[in-house]
Amino acid sequence: MLLEAIYHRPKQNWAYAYDHKTIHVRIRTKKNDVNRVTVYYGDKFNSWEGIEKTISVPMTRMYQDDLFDYWQAETIPPFRRLAYAFKLEDAHDAVWMTERGFQRETPEPTKSWFEYPFLNPADIFAPPAWVKDAVFYQIFPERFANGDASNDPEEVLPWGGDPKPDNYFGGDLQGVLNHLVHLEQLGVTAIYFTPIFEATTNHKYDTKNYMMVDPHFGTNEKLKELVQVCHDRGIRVLLDAVFNHCGHTFPPFVDVLEKGEQSAYKDWFHVRQFPLEVIDDVPTFDTFAFTPMMPKLNTEHPEVKTYLLDVARYWIEEVGIDGWRLDVANEVDHQFWREFRQTVKAVNPDAYILGEMFHEGMMWLQGDQFDAVMNYPFTYAMHDFFAQESIDGLGFAQAIQHQLASYPLQANEVMFNLLDSHDTPRLLTLCGNDKRKMKLAALFQLTFLGTPCIYYGDEVGLDGDHDPGCRKCMEWDEKRQDAGLLHYYRSMIALRHAYSALRTGSFRFVHAEENDRVIAYERADANGRWLFVLNGSEQSQTVILQICEGVWQSVSIDDRPDSGEMLAGNHKGLQVEVEGMGWRILKLEQ
Repeated sequence: MLLEAIYHRPKQNWAYAYDHKTIHVRIRTKKNDVNRVTVYYGDKFNSWEGIEKTISVPMTRMYQDDLFDYWQAETIPPFRRLAYAFKLEDAHDAVWMTERGFQRETPEPTKSWFEYPFLNPADIFAPPAWVKDAVFYQIFPERFANGDASNDPEEVLPWGGDPKPDNYFGGDLQGVLNHLVHLEQLGVTAIYFTPIFEATTNHKYDTKNYMMVDPHFGTNEKLKELVQVCHDRGIRVLLDAVFNHCGHTFPPFVDVLEKGEQSAYKDWFHVRQFPLEVIDDVPTFDTFAFTPMMPKLNTEHPEVKTYLLDVARYWIEEVGIDGWRLDVANEVDHQFWREFRQTVKAVNPDAYILGEMFHEGMMWLQGDQFDAVMNYPFTYAMHDFFAQESIDGLGFAQAIQHQLASYPLQANEVMFNLLDSHDTPRLLTLCGNDKRKMKLAALFQLTFLGTPCIYYGDEVGLDGDHDPGCRKCMEWDEKRQDAGLLHYYRSMIALRHAYSALRTGSFRFVHAEENDRVIAYERADANGRWLFVLNGSEQSQTVILQICEGVWQSVSIDDRPDSGEMLAGNHKGLQVEVEGMGWRILKLEQ
């Protein structure tokens, strides 16, 4: 037993309150090194007469990546206080782990045991429940639909031309209003808008006025109308908060440009030296990347903090938005985000707070800052397996399970799972324009734990490489849309909505092997049990899944000929045949 590989610490993703009575406890061991782990627990103030008076729970090997096994158990402390120790066993040895390390003799309760001191309701990380059931749709407003020609920029181009970093096609809020039926029929229940506030660019990440909708998109009143109509149709609305930085036309920054050190706003920004200029391509003030038109805001400054928190509150109170996506969230100080959460949740406890980052985000997901992050590690694993075929089924399963082990369950349940965005090449392009690969990736996304987000136009076959290619105009000509792909997305989203197991049920891989491009996984809850078998190779494959019980019915989502076929498991397992670049969906019948 490799003791050096064993890891646990209280709190974060290793010991956390899942609800008002349950604490999940996890421990990490070397991959395939430990046969059994048991957690022993009780109340630290009980007068125990030995380990036999404690409660023992066998732990389940929940996840496995390329190096480690991750074990988990549910504990229900009788008096909300939890003291616990682990017993780890392999074929030849048994050791105990407490806060002081490892020992072979049975530890005395509760001396040196790990502690979750008290299950305080205020400390429970509880993201909005509605997010678990949501299907998001990301809209880049300038390129979605032009619904009002009267607010077009002067240099507007005909719809559907080549996107460039600095050109315009007239997309606006009225265009979104005009096409909400499309979103309804697709099955979308939430929209994430990239920035809509006044700015000088087509992407609007260089905010000039945080309190006004950009005139090329409409008015504050038009936004309020859009939010209300969306709510009437059961669609939530998430706006983009660009609080890490502003634009070069933001009035306080203009004042600093003009007055230098004499400006009353000089401390609103991080200035290394005056005057504000660019020397050898590096601004003398902090910016987003090294972009002088996007100066970084000093969110520790009391006036900046007050201003931005007022912005966050205003759009929820006055317009009724359902939350914020936070741009470049990992570069803003944690204390600002703590106060941001308090401000937003005081107005609407059900508001969804989503941070943008391209890496693991546990430090932001402890209940005091964000509800979720944009799950780019998931995105990259999806690209590697489905689109670029650079990893096999085992590598993919390990990457996905590593992500699941990185967060508490309630964070995984609302994690923002995207396959592409305005910051990446489009999924179809990544797949080499192979729509079979795209369908497999979308199937996994829409049946996986967490909240799926579809980038506008993916559902009708929009392609495009890196920015600006990924920011094409939405295709509204039905003759130019891929009707089959659209039908597929509608069917898959409808399936997700119809069965709770596909949204909030348990998840586990049942087949993922080295040098094999077939994966199989299970979703299950009290209302149903499902198997998904995805074949990422060109050849038809037959797999034996180690699931013996019951009769399984093949379910169609794409007018497939195998719909209704019944498969029965036996002592050898469940045999499933799946065509090349195809899939099988099976539902337990008995």
